[in-house]
Amino acid sequence: MEALIPVINKLQDVFNTVGSDSIQLPQIVVLGSQSSGKSSVIESVVGRSFLPRGTGIVTRRPLVLQLIYSPLDDRENRSAENGTSNAEEWGRFLHTKKCFTDFDEIRKEIENETERAAGNNKGICPEPINLKIFSTHVVNLTLVDLPGITKVPVGDQPEDIEAQIKELVLKYIENPNSIILAVTAANTDMATSEALKLAKDVDPDGRRTLAVVTKLDLMDAGTDAIDILCGRVIPVKLGIIGVMNRSQKDIMDQKHIDDQMKDEAAFLQRKYPTLATRNGTPYLAKTLNRLLMHHIRDCLPDLKTRVNIMATQFQSLLNSYGEDVSDKSQTLLQIITKFSSAYCCTIEGTARNIETTELCGGARMGYIFHETFGRTLDSIHPLAGLSKMDILTAIRNATGPRPALFVPEVSFELLVKRQIRRLEEPSLRCVELIHEEMQRIVQHCGNEVQQEMLRFPKLHEKIVDVVTQLLRRRLPHTNVMVENIVAIELAYINTKHPDFHKDAALVPSLLKTDSDPYSQINLGQRRANTPRNHMSPQISSHSAGSQQPQQQPPQSSSSQQQYSQVHEQNHVGENSTPSMASSWLSNILPPATTRPDSIENSTNNTPVHNNIVSPVKPVNLLPDVPANHNPRRLTDKEQKDCDVIEHLIKSYFYIVRKSIQDSVPKAIMHFLVNYVKDNLQSELVTHLYKSDKAETLLNESDHIAVRRKEAADMLKALTRANHIISEIRETHMW
Repeated sequence: MEALIPVINKLQDVFNTVGSDSIQLPQIVVLGSQSSGKSSVIESVVGRSFLPRGTGIVTRRPLVLQLIYSPLDDRENRSAENGTSNAEEWGRFLHTKKCFTDFDEIRKEIENETERAAGNNKGICPEPINLKIFSTHVVNLTLVDLPGITKVPVGDQPEDIEAQIKELVLKYIENPNSIILAVTAANTDMATSEALKLAKDVDPDGRRTLAVVTKLDLMDAGTDAIDILCGRVIPVKLGIIGVMNRSQKDIMDQKHIDDQMKDEAAFLQRKYPTLATRNGTPYLAKTLNRLLMHHIRDCLPDLKTRVNIMATQFQSLLNSYGEDVSDKSQTLLQIITKFSSAYCCTIEGTARNIETTELCGGARMGYIFHETFGRTLDSIHPLAGLSKMDILTAIRNATGPRPALFVPEVSFELLVKRQIRRLEEPSLRCVELIHEEMQRIVQHCGNEVQQEMLRFPKLHEKIVDVVTQLLRRRLPHTNVMVENIVAIELAYINTKHPDFHKDAALVPSLLKTDSDPYSQINLGQRRANTPRNHMSPQISSHSAGSQQPQQQPPQSSSSQQQYSQVHEQNHVGENSTPSMASSWLSNILPPATTRPDSIENSTNNTPVHNNIVSPVKPVNLLPDVPANHNPRRLTDKEQKDCDVIEHLIKSYFYIVRKSIQDSVPKAIMHFLVNYVKDNLQSELVTHLYKSDKAETLLNESDHIAVRRKEAADMLKALTRANHIISEIRETHMW
């Protein structure tokens, strides 16, 4: 059973060599308030004075102390090289290979290491100091000396020194494999012991807490610690042991520990004769050894399981870092092939490691095509940015100086091309989004390729550069093709398109009015056959003074011809020659305006100038020419013309938008995505494998090399630890 503690010491050595604290080994943590006597207790157990002593806070770094019993015939720990073959006691620090046979030098080394990390003005540091003491007089123990719990900061200590020390203490005592040694001075009230309070917080059942009462000889006269030592004041499950320490004067006088042990035994026999055999430093050392052995026995099964789990994890980590490269050309070609395959699989959605947190690769491209690009095109209204006055202006500009009876086709083409051009910008933006996603796929090519990229940073940088250059070369070709798709739609407005022809056939229904066209024809005949002086006042005023004659909708060929003849007779005369010019001219000229050189008075055959009361004033039309789109109310004919153009624009725009929404993704896939997939590996081979710098591309990063070494060392340590524990199992030591 006693061999269990050396096993733990070996395990501690194994993990100390790799600097790992991931596995918490069984150990004894010494806990207490400042100046409660923790260091004195440890020195009494060791039997030598080697710890820094003084007033105030002295222990400012955790000290992990391993006591190893080493008899003179111990060939495992003794060697002639370091001069310990015949030495009774010596110490060795983890940070130096030197063996210290002088314990005063050990004290100086602890002080120097403390000042190096924590400063020289009362500061603390959580980094531990590891010290082994080999002796023929000690029992096998692993002790941790912690800074004393304090309340008020002094020196360079920060304002939150109390919180920092508590956090440091809790880090050690929360370890379920540790035994808590709560130290309290006998000349203070046990009910106010900060050590017992913290121990109870982390160990409420008290299964791993042992209390030590120090300074028994400093209690007030007339008082004793019998009730405390018997557990009648505060019960502790593992027991309460009283010890007597050296005073500060004894330390200054360099009183030997052996003399102090004799004085302690005499004091206990004199003051507490019935409890003398169950108190004192020797009994404390034996009790700690016994408790630690039983605790180790209980912890070893779980410890073995933990070691096996960590060994598996570090083996996987080491495998991920890969082995040293022997054939760089073959390795480079394998990485290129693996990257190309992973890149294409990410686009096609056949990768082994599929993302579950976000869309990437081909799935994101599909989302861009069908959701982003589709919604953007659907959000573009066919008449966006096009007002009624814009349409009317286009109609007027398309007719020139001649008013037209029908809506000119040129105005429709002009306006629909303007709206189709609005589809070019979102199409080019779709190309840009696909280009960005293909660039981003480099970072989502799978964990295996990512690990290779991290392992060889120069190769990763070069691969990213080759992919970027390939995408940049294909981007202009794809943009030109998308621009050509829009230009093709603008080049020829196919008014005979089957879908558009159906909507164009509905235009006559938009031009219909509520009145019957044949009633208008009959009305025109009545106007022609009725003398002027017998006209009704309403019709007479309408034909003579109306500034805006009512527009008639276009009729069928027969009815329109009949309507035109009657209309011409009404405004020009029965003997006038019917013509189209007379029709639209009579609609825009005021009826009171006549040509003085050709019109005579038809009633009394008197020249016109005999009836002129005042000279005829010339009409100035220039001020009435609109310079801008001044808002006004449209006439019925203008409103109908605008409605016809809007209807045709909507119909044709929807046809073109549907075509572009289908053609643009196809063009992007052909000119960009599929081209890169088909030519990626050849590009990488051309620029990487055949280059003269292929050897330098496989230089590992220092980061990966260090991580591989750390993982290998840790795996070796875990394997050794597992072997040590297995040996104990084979010898049935638990």
